[in-house]
Amino acid sequence: MAEIRVPTLGESVTEATIGKWFKKAGDAVSVDEPLVELETDKVTIEVPAPAAGVLADIAVKDGETVAVGALLGQIKEGAGAAAGAKPAAAAAPAAKAAEPAKPAPAPAAAPSGDKPVAPSVRRIAAETGVDPAGVAGSGKDGRVTKGDMLAEIERAASRPTPVAQPAAAIQVRAPSPADDAAREERVKMTRLRQTIARRLKDAQNTAAMLTTFNEVDMTAVMHLRSQFKDQFEKRHGAKLGFMSFFVKACVQGLKDVPAVNAEIDGTDLIYKNYYHLGIAVGTEKGLVVPVVRDCDQKSLGQIEKDISDFGRRARDGALKIEEMQGGSFTITNGGVYGSLMSTPILNAPQSGILGMHKIQDRPMVIGGKIEVRPMMYLALSYDHRIVDGREAVTFLVRVKDMLEDPARLVMDV
Repeated sequence: MAEIRVPTLGESVTEATIGKWFKKAGDAVSVDEPLVELETDKVTIEVPAPAAGVLADIAVKDGETVAVGALLGQIKEGAGAAAGAKPAAAAAPAAKAAEPAKPAPAPAAAPSGDKPVAPSVRRIAAETGVDPAGVAGSGKDGRVTKGDMLAEIERAASRPTPVAQPAAAIQVRAPSPADDAAREERVKMTRLRQTIARRLKDAQNTAAMLTTFNEVDMTAVMHLRSQFKDQFEKRHGAKLGFMSFFVKACVQGLKDVPAVNAEIDGTDLIYKNYYHLGIAVGTEKGLVVPVVRDCDQKSLGQIEKDISDFGRRARDGALKIEEMQGGSFTITNGGVYGSLMSTPILNAPQSGILGMHKIQDRPMVIGGKIEVRPMMYLALSYDHRIVDGREAVTFLVRVKDMLEDPARLVMDV
């Protein structure tokens, strides 16, 4: 039998939820064929078949939570197993009946810690609530003495008392009227959606979050894109979008204002001399943020190819966990959905996130004349504990200047 187990899920991820099984017990499977979908806090992954044969057993049902390394099921190996899947399944009950009865498990041994307790120890335990089982005994055969109990009470008194945090209020939904209840549908949140909700709320509760706004004239970038998009696609194999210009503009802004690329660690500030930018991607199961690394060292073509690849794999649920870790700054584009303005929430522990929005023609005063220009509102949400208002505005103006005059990206001015 080949065992199907939960694979290593990445840094800090210790468990997953069974999303759905693609096969039923008794179905034939081939090597590397996806068998089950696992939902983690960060990504949805598929577990492939380790061998060809018949799926003999499913150990964990849909919706259950499993730890890394847990047994998910078993495959009866062999080419013949696939051909005889149904007979094998039918013969399973008979085979079980024919198995010799297994000997009953031996009774569990009494815990070694179960030693006679002196009356004085029992009395102190009853008065103070200190459990003798948790006290290291110094008496004969490791028995707990009266002195051991008194010493433990003294140690407990000297420990700092943790400050009780107020419990989060649990919102209890009022029952719906009978007419409405019949037309409601209750669906369990996926682990990814639960994690998104928790992280967003944690960011609001932890950071001193503030948002500053500006607007950018997209005329120059749109002209460049229109002029070179065909040549760009032939050379790089990827379409020239706006995101690569924003990535490069943000990198320059982060170099000029390092605080926006920093994070808090306890009482320390960590300034990052690298530029790993997370690009938010909306999927059917929720928002994911793959990270384009070392953006300062990549060309527009490399950045566009990375973003295109991440977007495709995000929608297919094929992103790796390590591809969504280690970002130092995030860009999110609500404009693709038609958003004109928003206040994005920080992607903790980062200190800044840039919100892009819909490009819309608006009348602008240019050189004393009214002209119609393609304008976009920009929003920078930042952690005011690290980033001052002056730094936030400086960063956003720097991004605006780079986009309105893309020659600055080349000249590094």
